[in-house]
Amino acid sequence: MKSRLWVFLAGLLIFNIYAPALYAYPEFKAQPLKDGFFFGVTFGGNTTSQAQLLIDKVKDYTNLFVINSWDITTNETSLTEICDYAVGANMNVMVFFSFVFHNYTDQEGNDLISGPLEKQEESFVYYNYTHQSGSVYNSSSWEELGISPFHMSWLNDARERWGDKFVGVYLYDEPGGKQIDTGFWNRRASGISDVWFAAGDIATFRNVSDYSDAANAFVRSLSLSGSMQHVINSSIPDSISSPMPVFTSDYALYWFDYLAGYDAVFAELGWDNAETQHIALCRGAANVQNKQWGAIITWADNKPPYLAKSDDMLQQMLTAHYAGANYLIIFNHPQLNPYGALTEEYFAAMKRFWNQIHTFPEGILGKMKGEVAFVLPEDYGWGMRTPDDNIWGFWSADGLSLLIWENMNKLVAKYGQKLDVIYDDPQFSFTDKYSKIYFWNSTID
Repeated sequence: MKSRLWVFLAGLLIFNIYAPALYAYPEFKAQPLKDGFFFGVTFGGNTTSQAQLLIDKVKDYTNLFVINSWDITTNETSLTEICDYAVGANMNVMVFFSFVFHNYTDQEGNDLISGPLEKQEESFVYYNYTHQSGSVYNSSSWEELGISPFHMSWLNDARERWGDKFVGVYLYDEPGGKQIDTGFWNRRASGISDVWFAAGDIATFRNVSDYSDAANAFVRSLSLSGSMQHVINSSIPDSISSPMPVFTSDYALYWFDYLAGYDAVFAELGWDNAETQHIALCRGAANVQNKQWGAIITWADNKPPYLAKSDDMLQQMLTAHYAGANYLIIFNHPQLNPYGALTEEYFAAMKRFWNQIHTFPEGILGKMKGEVAFVLPEDYGWGMRTPDDNIWGFWSADGLSLLIWENMNKLVAKYGQKLDVIYDDPQFSFTDKYSKIYFWNSTID
């Protein structure tokens, strides 16, 4: 194992020293790799022409286009045109929705959007699907927003129109991180939703008394939210005709995101995030729960140019790929230039990355796997960014936090990207997945 690690590190060193020489290699047209690796960018602009410009720029060295724009996802014509153009350029597409447009009426005919508070709470925490669902397309509720709720019909047509090139739905954003920081996973879903979801806050966590209650409330309210159910549950009237993969990005509580039904979660690499730790948490959750995982490279600063230096971004891309990510996405926002936040130096780094992963055979630079597990207490929803981070957004760090923090950092230093961080959850067996297992209270030298 040590020799393989040294080969990996040596290969990265050689690549960084002689990176310009890669341009002497033939450039590889963007095609999915044999292991189904997706590499792409987000689009946050507001016109079809902006999206087409970005697609033309990156189509030869990416294979995934993520539409991340409220203006586009509320405009059926533009959304379809952009997906058509991306697929025509041989790219895969994924679409972000803050929520999937749908309305409910219950069996008594109450409008669950604008009706009594208790009905609003029921609607935005989770809908009891044993009730009789009314029409999903009650457009009158959206008139004041100038929106026609076309999402369900559009999603039902997507697979037939684009086949497997339509990867799935990126639904909500950072649910675990928002839970830790605000006490509710969708409190800041969008500006127009703050009042609606305030009612959901009250109903969801009204009777939470301990960590297990909080874990159950988080998982249940997220998995049974109307938007999630309409994408993954074909048994609901006027819903999806065939369940569709769902994705999100996050910076905390990856384990519980997966429990709520996500097919893949993208660990956020950026700011001052401890990359090895976040990869360990996200990859570990995916490994034990038999899911896929990915990474999204986000901002490094809250002022222009926002993104990390191109060399640092290249290193992040390599780190995520060789850690085994199934998805790797560059967060391309805001629209600082015709392409977004990305400039020529970033495009050059992305091209270098694409050529790199096609140039070196897997036998030379093999991917790292989680070989060692660090097991956290069941339902311990701690943010884990600092020793005094929140637990479930309701409690301060407790008597276990410092010990877990110290042990986790010892293991990160000792095993690096061989480490996965998982939970002691009776639903899953993990003993056969790792060669060495440490529990949170183990004595670690």
